[in-house]
Amino acid sequence: MLQTPVFHSGGEDLNPILPHLAEIGLSLVVFGILFFALRKFVVPKFEEVFAERTDAIEGGLKAAETKQAEADKRLAELEKQLGEARHEAARIREEAREQGAQIVSELREQGREESTRIVEHGKAQIEAERQQAVTQLRAEVGTLATALAGRIVGEALEDDDRANRVVDRFLADLETLETARAAADPNDGGR
Repeated sequence: MLQTPVFHSGGEDLNPILPHLAEIGLSLVVFGILFFALRKFVVPKFEEVFAERTDAIEGGLKAAETKQAEADKRLAELEKQLGEARHEAARIREEAREQGAQIVSELREQGREESTRIVEHGKAQIEAERQQAVTQLRAEVGTLATALAGRIVGEALEDDDRANRVVDRFLADLETLETARAAADPNDGGR
């Protein structure tokens, strides 16, 4: 079996697990110096950086909250403006619809007036043409009636006054006959 060597220094046995008192003292001094140096120089820098980061983060959060509040306010304003614009567009559409209906109504009325005017003008023109035709027919009938009456009577009706009296009597008889026929049959329309 192997034995572990035991070192003796001055007659006492040293335990390899326990450190020497000099090492413990030296370790405590080095630890104290290191602790003091860290506490004096490094920890304040860490705290300063930590404080700066905290301030930067808090400032960023506050700025973000401010910007979010501004964005929410702006969004509310835009939504309000959009609502007003929609309301205005609806009002304009309604006005346009009303104006369109009014224009259509006016155009219809103008169309009715124009058609009435055209019909009245047509009636007047037809009446003028009818009067002209009646005048021409009277002249032709008068000439024919005078010639026919002259043949029937056996004398010439060259006297204008006499010829006019004969023609007027003949036309009056025709009109009386036509009026009597129209009164007898109102559905016939005077035919």
